[in-house]
Amino acid sequence: MQLLIPCSYLFVPGNRAERFDKACAAGADAVIVDLEDAVPPADKASARAAVKRWLSSAKPVLIRINGADSEWFRDDVALCRTPGIAGIVLAKAERVEDIHFLAEHVGVATPILPLIETAQGFWNALELAQVQQVQRLLFGTIDFQLDLGISGDEGELLYFRSKLVLVSRIAGIQTPVDGITVAIDDAERLRADTLAAKRLGFGGKLCIHPKQVGLVNECFGPSAREEAWAKRVVEAAAAAHGGVVVVDGKMVDRPVLARAEAILRGRIT
Repeated sequence: MQLLIPCSYLFVPGNRAERFDKACAAGADAVIVDLEDAVPPADKASARAAVKRWLSSAKPVLIRINGADSEWFRDDVALCRTPGIAGIVLAKAERVEDIHFLAEHVGVATPILPLIETAQGFWNALELAQVQQVQRLLFGTIDFQLDLGISGDEGELLYFRSKLVLVSRIAGIQTPVDGITVAIDDAERLRADTLAAKRLGFGGKLCIHPKQVGLVNECFGPSAREEAWAKRVVEAAAAAHGGVVVVDGKMVDRPVLARAEAILRGRIT
């Protein structure tokens, strides 16, 4: 069965309960209620309680929980058994043992999305990706740059982005999700960042404001030009009845046909 996979992931602070419903109505493919960076230490417990009161199976969301080395981790894990949680984003994921611990406590049916934010997490990315409950990897570019002392979010992170795409493919999981664009009001920068991630093989992007969602969804969807090309390829293949297919002067083999069919299906894994 072919299923739509999320392309846009919208963060909403876990201590801003008045924004939860607005985030769910913003058009994002997935909403991440954030109990980690967005919530000051003094507000962790109250935010967790507010999230628990709000959660409902009618509006499932992802939860970003605090890292395994934090004092809030186990209480966050307990919250993750609450109905209405569609998946868990583990902040600063580094160790397979932590993913297994989380999976054991929330059940095998709950997807886990490790957030790669540190050198150690990147080093262990393939091991993390191969845990059964892991659905896809998220790239926390801001914290990652800080951990490695990297200045810059373009060519400086090219190797790391490409490696996460490769790791995801080897592990047989969904394509990874790229980090945030901090420039909330710069649509051109957001477009450039999103299209660059798409060209590298990423399948989604993290968003920090509702106004970023529409553009991210647009960029990850097929363009009119791509759809027109794909339609020509599929129609030519059907007319050839197994014979040689040539479109726009180029021979169409099985991988090209598969790509054209995927484009016509939309964002599908």
